[in-house]
Amino acid sequence: MTTKVKFTNTKQCTFYATLRHRVDNYFTTQQISTHANTAMWFKTTFFLGGFTALYFLVLLGNFNPVYTLAMAVLLGAFGAFVGFNICHDAIHKAYSQHPIINKCFSFLFSLIGASAYVWSICHNIVHHTYTNISGHDEDIDVAPGLIRFSETEPVNKIQRYQHIYAFGLYSLAMLSWVFRKDYKKFFQSKIGSQVANHPKIEYFNLFFFKFLYYFLFIILPLMVMNVTWWQFLIGFLAMQFSQGLVLGLVFQLAHVVEGTHFPLPNANGNIEDAWAAHQLMTTANFAVDNKVAGFFCGGLNRQIEHHLFPKICHIHYPAIGKIIKETALEFDLPYIENKTFLIALRSHYRMLRKLGKEAYLTKTNNTLAA
Repeated sequence: MTTKVKFTNTKQCTFYATLRHRVDNYFTTQQISTHANTAMWFKTTFFLGGFTALYFLVLLGNFNPVYTLAMAVLLGAFGAFVGFNICHDAIHKAYSQHPIINKCFSFLFSLIGASAYVWSICHNIVHHTYTNISGHDEDIDVAPGLIRFSETEPVNKIQRYQHIYAFGLYSLAMLSWVFRKDYKKFFQSKIGSQVANHPKIEYFNLFFFKFLYYFLFIILPLMVMNVTWWQFLIGFLAMQFSQGLVLGLVFQLAHVVEGTHFPLPNANGNIEDAWAAHQLMTTANFAVDNKVAGFFCGGLNRQIEHHLFPKICHIHYPAIGKIIKETALEFDLPYIENKTFLIALRSHYRMLRKLGKEAYLTKTNNTLAA
């Protein structure tokens, strides 16, 4: 789809203007920065320290293979947590007012297997602008032909079982990211509706940082660790599956649950909502009262706050969340939330079943009736 999407409901623009004023007023009144505070620096130390410690324990610890495997799984999870809590804010330039700090923490993305540059295009620009719009938001094109996330997409026979196998595919997400996704996205002529015109330095960065990751997580372990090749392979895959599953679940529970919309532009490329209203209709929060979830998810369980204010550090989301919810209700706009992680997970499962098995049965019955 090449038509440029426009958000055309000017009547709804008052909502975002009012909301921005109230959120700005909160930071001014409290005399605090929108960037990282002491609590955020503690989280950074915790997750980066944990990731580093686990890496060296796996690499040099010479533990029993079962313990090493368990630490590899935990290392994968901590890779996701580093991405959620540090890199995500840094790439959005929300971590610090100093560009050099954001840049340095962005490079950590390479150490968990992904390109910060490619992610900034796919996520910051494309996903945040065209959320849940099929053909534009590549974040919902998880596995075309295998997983169906939108009613506007055709349904096929294998997708009858997507509510069963989808979670297994999520666990492959990081493996694909490390060896395939970044290269594919980088060398596409377009990413979503964005023409791919990369600076020359990014060609070097892509291959340099990929090689650095391969060296740190494949070559060096094979050189240093006292394991066979198949033991290494099991550990490496376990780390990738763990990281991929954590990443996949957290992101899908924010957009592919009951109540979220998957609108399509009309023939002129218009979405008949304002951009901010569109974000509320396509995004959901989960487990916002659970401090443990908030700590580990890096604010991604509060995706509504993140989508409306991506340049505010996630450590402030609980405070501005109250303002956003009150303002949304005041303007008769939705504020979609699931109270717990398990409720959100069940909702996602039902959506997968509805868009897969139930949609296929409906299609089959309609065909037979005709």
